[in-house]
Amino acid sequence: MKVSICRSEVNGEVFAPPSKSYTHRAITIGSLSKECVVERPLLSADTEATIHACEMFGAKITRQQDSLLIKGVNGMPKIPDNVIDVRNSGTTLRFMTAISALTDGVTILTGDNSLRTRPNGPLLDVLRDLSVDAYSTRNNGCAPLVVRGGMKGAIVKIDGSISSQFISALLIACPLTTQSTTLSIKGELKSRPYVDMTLEVLEKAGAEILEDDKYNVKFIIPAKQHYNLGTYLVPGDFSSASYLLAAAAIMGSSVRVKNLFPSKQGDSRIIEILRDMGARIDWDTESGIVSVRGGGELKGIHVDAAATPDLVPTIAVLAAAAKGETVIENAEHVRFKETDRLHAMASELTKMGITVVEEHDKLIIKGGVLKGAEVHGWHDHRIVMALTVAGLVAGNTTIDTAESIFISYPNFFDDMRSIGANVMVSQE
Repeated sequence: MKVSICRSEVNGEVFAPPSKSYTHRAITIGSLSKECVVERPLLSADTEATIHACEMFGAKITRQQDSLLIKGVNGMPKIPDNVIDVRNSGTTLRFMTAISALTDGVTILTGDNSLRTRPNGPLLDVLRDLSVDAYSTRNNGCAPLVVRGGMKGAIVKIDGSISSQFISALLIACPLTTQSTTLSIKGELKSRPYVDMTLEVLEKAGAEILEDDKYNVKFIIPAKQHYNLGTYLVPGDFSSASYLLAAAAIMGSSVRVKNLFPSKQGDSRIIEILRDMGARIDWDTESGIVSVRGGGELKGIHVDAAATPDLVPTIAVLAAAAKGETVIENAEHVRFKETDRLHAMASELTKMGITVVEEHDKLIIKGGVLKGAEVHGWHDHRIVMALTVAGLVAGNTTIDTAESIFISYPNFFDDMRSIGANVMVSQE
């Protein structure tokens, strides 16, 4: 699928889609509960993969109007009848790999071509330390993965610099074992807000996890716990809303995005970043409305991306349209997403006439005049959506692999059109 974008103004009001990250966590933890209701879930390719996987572990998930009714496995997932295909969802793969360790049999997990290149070695290493037979069929740490259950608690360590999803997966699974676990984080815990989101949903489900950060981050996880998520309302997604807010800021337009209430989402930092770049932006936390008002020239800034990797494509486009130089640093972990997002943004913005220096953990972007071009979406939803925003400024821009938006924001093009963006989708 291709999308063509003409230069166009955006104005109006739109609802932020539900959070993909919270939806993953609510479905997973809800499926490990006895029963629960997840209200306003995001139904996208990635979250559908999580629904499918949870059903294979024995959960019964019924779709109702704007909600999911989940009859869970009460902490005792069954052995899946078949291989679990998580498609392109790294979150699903990591969460379900840990849940596989709770069964009393063997689980095999795989995914699409892109997912089978993403690293899982640190998670497999810790599972082995927890008495689980877990390995990659190709001995490279990538899917397909084989997990023979039988998890027991222990004192373990994991590298925090590659993916917070490994830590979230263990935090979800370990409370359901018969022995307590102490999980220490080696090095810097990248993407910390995503771990906080996991802890937030676990706390809502009644889990007790203690944290000790006197010398390094350490989680103390008591055993023999039970989850009771009850009714859970999924908040709006700041990651997805970032494209709407960025479009308004770049075009000097006025846009209001609803359903953005305070939560543990690290990507709410987009508001601070836009403000630092010179955008006129306000957040009414009581009403959950973020407003960008017309005017205000954007300027380059330094951004540390350690905690907010999913914002990097958005920030890169903002930098391309800003005056001066922007440095996006501490971002090496962004290379291990659906694609190497540092390289992808450097490559495509260069095609659009922008000077970009790519280093191993950073992008240095000199703002300039964006020019229309045929660019590659890299089969990555965040790359496609960010480049769509760039296309609003440049005009005459075409992006391929646009179907990837279904991973996290199926209504993205519709929402963009609703606020005036001239985008045309073709099935090529």
